Amino acid sequence: VRAVRRADGYYAQFLVDWDRKEEHEFQGKMTGIDLGLKEFYTDSDGNTVDNPRYLKKSERRLKSLQRRVSKKHVRGKKQSNRYHKVRKALAKQHLKVSRQREDKARKDALALVKSNDLIVYEDLKIRNMVKNHHLAKSISDASWYQFTQWLQYFAKVHGVIVIAVPPHNTTVDCSCCGVKVKKTLSNRTHKCNKCGTVLDRDHNAAKNILVKGFKLLAEYLNSTVGHTESGAKSSFIAGRN
Repeated sequence: VRAVRRADGYYAQFLVDWDRKEEHEFQGKMTGIDLGLKEFYTDSDGNTVDNPRYLKKSERRLKSLQRRVSKKHVRGKKQSNRYHKVRKALAKQHLKVSRQREDKARKDALALVKSNDLIVYEDLKIRNMVKNHHLAKSISDASWYQFTQWLQYFAKVHGVIVIAVPPHNTTVDCSCCGVKVKKTLSNRTHKCNKCGTVLDRDHNAAKNILVKGFKLLAEYLNSTVGHTESGAKSSFIAGRN
């Protein structure tokens, strides 16, 4: 047990050694998901989950509180009660956004695991992606990392399989014929000139992600565990033989 201080008070955290297992009704449902900023994710059936953008919705209040904190701060002197009151309000607002992200990630991951027996997602290098200053705030607000961590946890609990695959060319390749179709970030539709396939960009990527997952699973079952075509290791969370 440990005591933790948050902006809204103190909490006691208990660590319990418990091998949690939940019953899962296996129906042979499989899906690939493409994580995004426009939609939180799009699956290989074309279904989407909204990106709530909690930070963006709270930005006006956060900026207002930050300005009030700056105005009331007096350098080199003991800070007033008004300063501490506003400072605590700012911290609580940041904590609220953090908790909203965590709650959304947990609920989305659990819903996905409960409705599927095999889930494939992109093994995104989020640390590298946030170096893009134009997208860093939006990527952090989407909380992809929290979502994938909860996805792996619930997969173990429910005994389903989760596979993380490299994201290379999932957006470019045509999910129908395999021809590479170059796209800019603003191009939201996949149009293949060879086979005539027209899909939402993220739907096309999700279908490619699922196919990559099948290939890795086949390699896994053939005892070539954890190696992709490029030789990079892939994550398997398998709760059932």
